[in-house]
Amino acid sequence: MLDEIVMTKRQEVEAAKARLPFDEIRRRTANRLAERSFCQAIAAPGKLSLIAELKRKSPSRGMLRERFDPVSLAQTLQQAGASALSVLTDEFYFGGSLDLLRDVKQFTEIPALRKDFIVDPYQVYESALYEADAVLLIVRILTEEMLVECVQAADRLGIEPLIEVHSEEELDVALRAGAHVIGINHRDLGTFTMDPTLSARLVPRIPAGKVIVAESGIQSPADVKRMRQLGVHAVLIGEALMTAPNPSAKIGELFASVW
Repeated sequence: MLDEIVMTKRQEVEAAKARLPFDEIRRRTANRLAERSFCQAIAAPGKLSLIAELKRKSPSRGMLRERFDPVSLAQTLQQAGASALSVLTDEFYFGGSLDLLRDVKQFTEIPALRKDFIVDPYQVYESALYEADAVLLIVRILTEEMLVECVQAADRLGIEPLIEVHSEEELDVALRAGAHVIGINHRDLGTFTMDPTLSARLVPRIPAGKVIVAESGIQSPADVKRMRQLGVHAVLIGEALMTAPNPSAKIGELFASVW
C-alpha cells in the first residue's frame, strides 16, 4: 500500500508541476513567511501538547467521519485545547485537499501542519502557497539527499519540518538531516501494524533540545499519560478524535490527568 501511495503521489506532483511550474510556485512564495510557529506552539514548557488531526478517512480504517465539516471541526478542536492542527491533504486515500488546509488556517488561530506524502521539494513550496506553518517529512519514503533538499526548502520558506521516523536507523537519518522536530510514528506505514514500545526505545536516543512528537495509536488517557512520562512534548491524535461523537469531550477525557 505504501508503495502504491508513493507512486500515486509522484504522479500527482508531476501533474501539479504541469499546471503550476516550479519557477512560478517559487515566485509566488518568494516573500512567504509562516505566521505561526508550530515548534513554539507544541513545545510549551511543562505541558504535553495536542496536535489534533483532521482526517476524514484512512486506508487502514476506511471512513472515519461521515459528517466532516473541517472548519467547524478545527475550531472545536482549538477551543478544546489543541495547540496545533494536522491537516491531511491527500485526496485519494485520505479524503483531504490543499483547499481544506487553507480554509482551516484562515478560520483558526493555531499553527497548521500539512500532513501528506511529501516526495519532492515542490510540495514544500506548495505547502507554503496554501499557508501551512509546518510540513511532514517521512524518512521512510525519502532518500537522505531528498530529505535534506526538502528540509532546506522548508527553511527557506520559514516552514517548520516535522521529520517522522519509525526505527533507530531512520532516527539517525533524521538527525543527520538536521531535524529539530522529530515525530515517532508507532505505526509501520508498510504493514499498518503498531509498535507501542517505539517511543520508549527512541526517546532516550534523541539529543536534548529537540522537540519530540508521538504519533499513532494514542487512544486512551493511559496512552497520553505514558507519553508525558517518557518526555514527549506533543502527541498527534487523529482517529480517536475523528471517530468520537464529541471530539471536544474526547480531548477532555484523554488529557484529564495531564492538563
